[in-house]
Amino acid sequence: MKHLKGWILIPAAAAALVLAACAEPEPVAATSDPVVAAATATGAPAPATTTTTTTTTTTTTPADADAPTTGWPTMTVYKTPSCGCCVVWIDHVSAAGIPVETVDVNDMGPIKQELGVPYGKGSCHTASIGGYLIEGHVPIEDIRRLLDERPRARGLVLPGMPLGSPGMEVPDGRSQAFTVELVAEDGSTTEWAHHPAR
Repeated sequence: MKHLKGWILIPAAAAALVLAACAEPEPVAATSDPVVAAATATGAPAPATTTTTTTTTTTTTPADADAPTTGWPTMTVYKTPSCGCCVVWIDHVSAAGIPVETVDVNDMGPIKQELGVPYGKGSCHTASIGGYLIEGHVPIEDIRRLLDERPRARGLVLPGMPLGSPGMEVPDGRSQAFTVELVAEDGSTTEWAHHPAR
């Protein structure tokens, strides 16, 4: 995970599970520079540096009757090519009916800086939707509330990779308590939603 250079804070007890969950390889194809093109098309800021990327756009049908089928803006998710837990989180988002565009990048640092993730509040993937950043394994209900309430803020962050958060589930069902934070325009954070351990 050295490519994140200080952005991820992982509890020691969960480190082995986190690394295993995020180490599933995915195919990578070199392209000219779709990150800039994708960012321009979606209104997201372009990264400060050019990296080898692959872009895949997927629109899915909701997996359950309660999920909305219309009204969601497209979410752009930036991740590294080998991040398996990122793919699981993207599936969580897609199941809610959110159209998702995935952009693979080799260096997440410039993306996080450009979108305004506060240092020390990072995770493995960074997304943008409806003018907000979404950092890490944020549950869909917190994203839905953000888009409904539309606060003056940069977006939401879930620092690290808490066990049991969407995309970080384990077979025995264990989970850690975690808190999703709202990032104000000045970069300060406050509690947005607390999720207790199960």
